Amino acid sequence: TINALTAASSVLVPIQCEYYALEGLSELMATLKTVRKKYNSYLDVEGVAFTMYSGRLNLTLQVVEQVKKFFGDKVYKTTVRLSEAPSYGQPINFYDPSSKGCEAYMDMAKEFLRNNERK
Repeated sequence: TINALTAASSVLVPIQCEYYALEGLSELMATLKTVRKKYNSYLDVEGVAFTMYSGRLNLTLQVVEQVKKFFGDKVYKTTVRLSEAPSYGQPINFYDPSSKGCEAYMDMAKEFLRNNERK
């Protein structure tokens, strides 16, 4: 991980919409701080993308609120919620290319490309 972060210019952080993911996120931020200090001062957070998003769950909304407070406009608007494809050993674009989950990943990829056009 350290080598990858040292070689990278930015990272895209996927985060599950659950409490323990916030703890993992804070540990990741500490690791990024260390890498910036020792190896790669140019390393930046490209953005944060939510996975396993369910707007009906209170916990999801709380996690989203906390992450938006910290990351602001680096939070991707696209959210992804799907879980069945890996159990079939396929990426979602092969398992169910017309699904909302696949469309969400494609939207996120387009958002990523748009965000990086201006760099």
